[in-house]
Amino acid sequence: MRTRRLTACLAAFGASAVVLAGCSSSPEGSGDAAEQTSPLSEYMSAVYGGDLSPEEQQAQYDEQNRQIEEMVADCMVEQGFEYIPNTSNGTVVSSGDDVVWEPDDREWVQQWGYGAVNSPWNDQPVDDSQEYVDPNEDYVASLSESEQTAFYEALNGPSPTEEEMAAMEDGEYEYDWTTAGCYGAAQHEVYETQDPTQSEEFAPLMDAMDELWETTQRDPRTAELDAAWSACMDAAGHGGFATQADAQNSVYEKQNELYDAAAPAEGEEYVGPDQAAMDALGEEEVELALADLDCREETDYRQTAQDIQFELEEQFIADHKTELEALKAASEQD
Repeated sequence: MRTRRLTACLAAFGASAVVLAGCSSSPEGSGDAAEQTSPLSEYMSAVYGGDLSPEEQQAQYDEQNRQIEEMVADCMVEQGFEYIPNTSNGTVVSSGDDVVWEPDDREWVQQWGYGAVNSPWNDQPVDDSQEYVDPNEDYVASLSESEQTAFYEALNGPSPTEEEMAAMEDGEYEYDWTTAGCYGAAQHEVYETQDPTQSEEFAPLMDAMDELWETTQRDPRTAELDAAWSACMDAAGHGGFATQADAQNSVYEKQNELYDAAAPAEGEEYVGPDQAAMDALGEEEVELALADLDCREETDYRQTAQDIQFELEEQFIADHKTELEALKAASEQD
């Protein structure tokens, strides 16, 4: 059975279309790159709800969550368990109006770096007015240890194997809803029906879009641009990065190492990573991000990369116009 998934590359590619359409802002004098609209944004905004207000998106997510939870409840009863639909666990959509994301603004980068260790979202107030309560908590607690294990396997599928965990860490794991319990089946049913990108009808188009991202990365002009950026970083004392994305990823990798090192032994309380080490990484992040910004400005990185992307997107649209129009129409159906 074929299982569809939205790969990290496709997610980033699809998001870029919306981001470049207006979710990012550029500092004064930074050029027009952030103000230009991706050719594919017309289609991807329809697919990912970019044309909906935050309230409309929230209503959409709430309705999907309600449908999923009701299906999960029916499935769990069939498996011999009780289950109360948990309608309070859906996604909460934030408009982000109070958060500014400006990775090309020097003052912003001086404060946040890449937004990894420290982020403007960390300062957002948390609404504690509605405390989360799992409606199935008491029922699960009444079960024996073996029954609890069976309950969660029925709900979410068996725990991942060591091989699957390794694949997750390497970014090579492919989700299969058929092994994800009642939740997997319910989510597949809802998203297969309401998200056309997950349907077999548009599988060839989604595969082609994955390939478009890879084609962009393989383009000789992209390699030339990354080489110029890498040489600039090396001259600035930050060598070892083949592509611009490698610099940012290096911070997240080091951050993950700190969290992994803080993982408690069985039965111990989790206390989090060493704060001094995290603070030091935050300072390192800002220094690296500023050097990255300097080299991006020196090589006109963003505008050049965007020009390459947009040119390839235009060709992609010309080659897949019929499929894209069908995808947009399917996404806009009520």
